[in-house]
Amino acid sequence: MTETPLRLVIFDVDGTLVDSQADILGAMHLTFATEGLPTPPREAVLGVVGLSLDVLMCELAPEVDTKARARLVQGYKDAYMTLRAEQGSEISSPFYPGARETLEALHAQPETLLGVATGKSRRGLDKLIEAHKLKGMFVTQQVADFHPSKPHPAMLLEALSETGVDAANAVMVGDTSFDMEMAQSAGITGIGVGWGYHPVERLTAALHTLDRFDALPALLGTIWEK
Repeated sequence: MTETPLRLVIFDVDGTLVDSQADILGAMHLTFATEGLPTPPREAVLGVVGLSLDVLMCELAPEVDTKARARLVQGYKDAYMTLRAEQGSEISSPFYPGARETLEALHAQPETLLGVATGKSRRGLDKLIEAHKLKGMFVTQQVADFHPSKPHPAMLLEALSETGVDAANAVMVGDTSFDMEMAQSAGITGIGVGWGYHPVERLTAALHTLDRFDALPALLGTIWEK
């Protein structure tokens, strides 16, 4: 009998597992107002979620100098943490419908490992994991502090290295074109979701798409049966 190989399901966080747009938009407004700059439109902000903050601020404020951009980055970090502390992550960054149940179902499978690859900082991800009681859920956690911004494949390559899983037995689940392009560059199957911050039409590098979280286990079965 052939032994089932280890499989790795890597998730983006904001816009995929949790809906954090209220805090993202609020923190961005406070940050730009402090610098005396107009707040970028909602569509522009959500369109760059997932990028590392230094890259993201270059997109949203290309006209400012290096020092002002550094203040925007730090200001956003501080504003986001303040807003989240006022409500707590369970309220300010709630799970999308079916997310927790799907994570728990996959986590219960002995051959399936779970990971995250996020534009969040280490501090931000730790706070989210603590608030949602996800400790021990993700065996590999790739954050913006230690990697080039998405869509560079470094996060996914490190996740494969840490877990020893072959790229053919790994998938990346995300809501943005950055996630799907990152997966493509790493040789990993990209699964785009339809409930996040990029419209499905932008997820051109995705090999599969989902419109319901609870459909993920069945899709994974289909992918790995081939």
